[in-house]
Amino acid sequence: MNNNNNTDINVNEETQLLNDELIATYLQDNPDFFARNPQLLASIRFSDNKRGVVSLVERQQQIQRQKIHALEEEITQLLTVANYNEQLFTVYNDLYLSLIESPDLSDFLSKLQLTTTQLLNLAGFKLYLTNKDFEIGHPTIVKTDCSEILENRLGDKEYYFGRIQKSEQESLFASTDVGSVVLVKLTEREKVLGFIAISSQDAEHFHPTMDTLLLNQFRTLIAKLLIQQLLKVGL
Repeated sequence: MNNNNNTDINVNEETQLLNDELIATYLQDNPDFFARNPQLLASIRFSDNKRGVVSLVERQQQIQRQKIHALEEEITQLLTVANYNEQLFTVYNDLYLSLIESPDLSDFLSKLQLTTTQLLNLAGFKLYLTNKDFEIGHPTIVKTDCSEILENRLGDKEYYFGRIQKSEQESLFASTDVGSVVLVKLTEREKVLGFIAISSQDAEHFHPTMDTLLLNQFRTLIAKLLIQQLLKVGL
């Protein structure tokens, strides 16, 4: 008895799917069907989980409102990003002008740190240099050997966005309370000078899909200006 019931259910489901397919195909092949039968439009009803049974017009209005709401959210996000990028551009532009006038390496690094942590509201700024044949007494300079981080996180890439291991956090920032980071490789004439490490307490702040347009300019100019400052101290 149960087998017969199951067979009947399967047959009914297959029949319904076949009928649905035939109807869908017919309507696609006959786009003027409702133009020839306008009375059907007024009688069509849809089942809605929140509103119960609604008419075709109500259903179309609901879909249209959802599309408008989605577009409004997208426009708001685009405007937010545009406004943020404009603010970043202004901050970077002021920073570059200030760095050009830096009298020494210490002042240069202090301005970078100030802009990063205060104006951009980020947690930390560090600079790792591959050349260890010198002593620079500035808190932003990473003293530990981070060559493995340079190789593993950057390698043949210019940037790394995201989270890093606790041991890497300790090596770079002398802390394990780091949410996410951006690592920026600094090169000049294909020579790797080192990398900048900027941290945020927010684990989602730096992510792999971030735009690098402004960072490309930042990376190029900082590398050139850093070389000038290093030459002043005989490096």
